[in-house]
Amino acid sequence: MEEEYLTVSQINAYINRKLKLDPNLKNIYVKGELSNINIYRTGHMYFTLKDENSQISGVMFQSMRRFLNFEPQDGMKVIVKGKIEVYETNGKYQLYAARITEDGIGALYEAYEKLKKKLEKEGLFEDAHKKEIPKYPKKIGIVTAETGAAIRDIITTIRKRYPYCEILVFSTLVQGNQAAPQIVRQIRHAQQFDIDTLIVGRGGGSIEDLWPFNEEIVAREIYECEIPVISAVGHEVDFTISDFVADARAPTPTGAAMIAVPDIREIALKLDQLTDRINKNINDKITQNRLKLDNISQKQIFKNPESIYEIKGMNLDNLLNKLEFSSKSIILENKNKLFKLENKNILKNPNEILRIKKEIYLKNLNKLEVLNPLVTLKRGYTLTKIEGKIVSSAKDVKSGDKLDVEFDDGTINTRVI
Repeated sequence: MEEEYLTVSQINAYINRKLKLDPNLKNIYVKGELSNINIYRTGHMYFTLKDENSQISGVMFQSMRRFLNFEPQDGMKVIVKGKIEVYETNGKYQLYAARITEDGIGALYEAYEKLKKKLEKEGLFEDAHKKEIPKYPKKIGIVTAETGAAIRDIITTIRKRYPYCEILVFSTLVQGNQAAPQIVRQIRHAQQFDIDTLIVGRGGGSIEDLWPFNEEIVAREIYECEIPVISAVGHEVDFTISDFVADARAPTPTGAAMIAVPDIREIALKLDQLTDRINKNINDKITQNRLKLDNISQKQIFKNPESIYEIKGMNLDNLLNKLEFSSKSIILENKNKLFKLENKNILKNPNEILRIKKEIYLKNLNKLEVLNPLVTLKRGYTLTKIEGKIVSSAKDVKSGDKLDVEFDDGTINTRVI
């Protein structure tokens, strides 16, 4: 029997699956020094991240690298956000970078992770608390800076997709020390305008620029907001605390507008499809009913409607004949019964039945007379009783019993000696 074996590709694929399933390696922050930076013509950046004792290979794809707001240099101290996976072609594990920031802002990341764990423990991120985003809003509010690309992108997208929706802008600072309190005030202010959906956010930037949306007061205000909130902060790779507490998270401000309103073109297409379906169903129904009508109209009853009355008339004649025959039969039968009764002797001589009944009565009376115990007393016999019960045997009495002896002409009382 041939021994079982694994290929190199199977081994690497197995190890890669294990790493991908490890939650501790999915979204991590790694601190170190950049070296061996190499940017290919594709725009992908390959590098090594090292500390005093070890190093790890890394890659940042062009789709993520275009969001860098500084030029990475060898020897630069950085913090890399990303995940660990195996590059199966050469069997090496490496760090796939989603964001690279200079190490000077490491304290912000620590504060971010600390607040995130705190609010998550309190349950502010749970889906059970999230409100549903209305499908067809009449009025949308936007809490962001009144100038800049974010507000333009949101308004342009909403008006293009769903021009029937009213837009209210609640202008606020979106970066700096005064931004968080202003954002909170505008969220509260927006709740006074009967708004269906509220978009809160800003365009991309560094972690310092986005920091107001990591503030606890902003997170709690979004959580407490009575209006469904869509968080739209930064680019797709940016995740803020606001994203986690909001009812929905958009990867970009434009994405928030797409979540907030439907596309009128898609609605029109669906309406056209529904109209076609309705028309088809109606036409099918008309065709079916027309066929039924044609079938019914071809029946003999409709070609010669008098025939239905002819058949009913024949049935009526049969019923009348049966009724007449039955009536005559009943009358004849009753006449015969009456005739028999009239010819009976008892009706001709009613005294005869009285005589017969009297004879029967006297005969029964004589029978009863024979059985009458009082007749026996007249012949000299007596009846002996104890407490009203007839004594039929000497064994039924004992010495000292009181007896009642009944004669034809009276009763005497005695005692047994």
